[in-house]
Amino acid sequence: MEPKSLQQELFQILKDNLQPHLSLVDQLCQLLDLSADSVYRRIRGEKPVTLNELKLICDHFNLSLDQLLHLKNDSVLFEAPGISGNTVPFDRYMRDMLVQFNYFNSFQQKEIKYLCKDAPFWYFFLFPAMAAFKTFFWTRTINNDPALADRPFSLKEFPFSDCYALGQQILKEHCQMNTVELWNIEGLQSTINQIAWYRDTNMFRSKEDLHAVIDSFIQTLEHLQAQAARGRKFMPGTAGATDRNTLRFYVNELILGNNTILLSLDEQRLSMITYNVFGYLTTRDHRFADKAFETFNTLLSRSTLISESGEKERVRFFNALKDKVHQLRS
Repeated sequence: MEPKSLQQELFQILKDNLQPHLSLVDQLCQLLDLSADSVYRRIRGEKPVTLNELKLICDHFNLSLDQLLHLKNDSVLFEAPGISGNTVPFDRYMRDMLVQFNYFNSFQQKEIKYLCKDAPFWYFFLFPAMAAFKTFFWTRTINNDPALADRPFSLKEFPFSDCYALGQQILKEHCQMNTVELWNIEGLQSTINQIAWYRDTNMFRSKEDLHAVIDSFIQTLEHLQAQAARGRKFMPGTAGATDRNTLRFYVNELILGNNTILLSLDEQRLSMITYNVFGYLTTRDHRFADKAFETFNTLLSRSTLISESGEKERVRFFNALKDKVHQLRS
């Protein structure tokens, strides 16, 4: 490919990946400290981009030169937000996730596919007690917050109302996207194990706190079952009011996923995989997306759809999960 064509392709990639309300020219003027006329001449290929300018562009827009130059190798560029600094406070992580969902919903056509190892993060914020427990667990155990060291969990002391409110906003954004989820019966086992460990090591302040979390867990499952039955997503207490977007809920009893998220946003596709428990690596690499989407669709063809149809399998699946959660009371 000729240098001019490569340069024009570079700017087309940037334009395609930019949020609709942003101006590519304005972004480049600020980034490269150039006039609008100078930027336009580079976009049209009339003036070559310097290596220094190319580095600034790639760093700012998280662009892979391998992809742009069509290099045939197995390298894939992933974004890993927060990897360069200190541990991100949990509420900051949630705010960043909300920004991501706002970005997803800036597109006309948007669909999210989730290959579950664990339940999708946002579902733990459907109800306050479960949201508080998971926030406490992640903050204390994963972020290693010294303020929570050797502290038992108490809903009164640690309601984490700010994180619950953020989780509710994320859920509302999620409700605006068509969704395909592929679950396994083990998809909630890690959360069950976490509650059991806190119970067995007296890390609940009281039995009332334990039972409140269990009740909230059951509420979460009942809500997920109601969504699957309707084939739509909605906020608790609003069924029929905002359930515009579809939910296709599949179960595969043989395959346990790896928390891969695949996004179709108009003409572009994003692939996200977990790292460090609740962080996400993101790539726009089309080769990775081709493989990931192909594998996901293959797994769907070997799975059971339990949303809208498949009532018997749906009831069996959710009853099995509820039985596991009820056993936590003993």
